Amino acid sequence: MKAVVCKTFGDLSQIGLETVDEPIYGPDDVLIEVRVATVSFMDWLMTDGGYQLKPHLPYIPGTDAAGLVKAVGKNVTRFRPGDRIATSTWYGAYAEVMVAPEGSCSRIPEGVSDLDAANIIYAYGSAHYGLIARAQLKAGETLLVTGATGGVGLAALEVGKLLGAKVIAGVGSEEKRKIAQSYGADATINYTTEDLRARIKDITNGQGIDVGFEMIGGDVFEKLARSMNWNGRLLPIGFASGDIPSLPMNLPLVKNFSIVGSFVGAWWEKCNDEAIKANDDVFKWASEGKIHPKTDRV
Repeated sequence: MKAVVCKTFGDLSQIGLETVDEPIYGPDDVLIEVRVATVSFMDWLMTDGGYQLKPHLPYIPGTDAAGLVKAVGKNVTRFRPGDRIATSTWYGAYAEVMVAPEGSCSRIPEGVSDLDAANIIYAYGSAHYGLIARAQLKAGETLLVTGATGGVGLAALEVGKLLGAKVIAGVGSEEKRKIAQSYGADATINYTTEDLRARIKDITNGQGIDVGFEMIGGDVFEKLARSMNWNGRLLPIGFASGDIPSLPMNLPLVKNFSIVGSFVGAWWEKCNDEAIKANDDVFKWASEGKIHPKTDRV
């Protein structure tokens, strides 16, 4: 089969299309004929060697995909050959055929395209886990999402709106501001041209935000920490700036807010039944037209 193979971290010239053997699936695995695979920031970060999980080289990149079940292991009960499914796993999606654990897969409902399904499973699964299981976001609360026009950011924006929150979108350009507004953001902040803390204070009438879904890192994270409401929850989701922040711990002390980790990949592995249910929720939303995953280009 044809597959994209990464031979060295941090060198894009060492990533190319090759002919490789079809993968062998185990008793708990699903063999998938890939129709669509996404390219995300996490995929790039992993090939660059900067992700917390480093695959053994050489490896086939690609975390999220959709396609047809080709075969199943003897212990698999949820799928059979011919089913349309999406998966989010650590690698292997940039190939004609891939293997994924049954627990990382979800059935694609009628009316949801393969392209949308591949975009939904990780991004909206991350937003569901972060906002519902970890932050326990409530209707009427104020949510600020940074990096709000990336895949996970737009997902968090839409999930926040579905949960009844007032959503502030943090963006890095005027073009991205328009995208966030088109997805229903109640307010927007361009943190490259506006004072982030001053704008939060203005938008929230001085109360601060109840939940921060933070994906930039660096000084943006600390600015959100200084803008939290009493009993707020600040979620470090990622560090797109490349700067992992440190925080003066008197900030959560005096404002009584919580810093809440939200690593969806580990959750899927440790609490798989919960993750499967969450993915069922987001695909139901998709089938009902309640969420609208964005594809940059094909």
